Amino acid sequence: MPNNVGYFAIECDDVERAKRFYEAVMGWRIEPWGPPGYYHIYTGTKNKPGILGALQGRRGPKGPGNHGFECTVNVEDLDAVIAAVEAGGGRIDMPRYRIEGVGVLIYFEDTEGNRVGAMQYDGPQVWPEGVLGTS
Repeated sequence: MPNNVGYFAIECDDVERAKRFYEAVMGWRIEPWGPPGYYHIYTGTKNKPGILGALQGRRGPKGPGNHGFECTVNVEDLDAVIAAVEAGGGRIDMPRYRIEGVGVLIYFEDTEGNRVGAMQYDGPQVWPEGVLGTS
């Protein structure tokens, strides 16, 4: 049985700024939960739940490179995401890169310096041939 991602956390220096950024860029619903400055991120809807996440203050000093879990978010409109990232104070870290037969990928840096991927698939997301007996 494979282990699927069931939860993710985004650490940030300014939780309120990051909340505004991700609500605008990804359309996520972000609501306070638990201790002050801690939020649950709801990436889906009641009928099509996504992954539950958290938005929280940074737990340690930020240094160069990735120091956490890098996520790539599946998006329907990459152009809209790029525009929202730039309008929301983020920056495109890696411009559009086409993966033949898969889709188009970008990486961006959020307002907190975290690196995030966004992928617009060419069609329905499917497992590569030969993975888990899908030949």
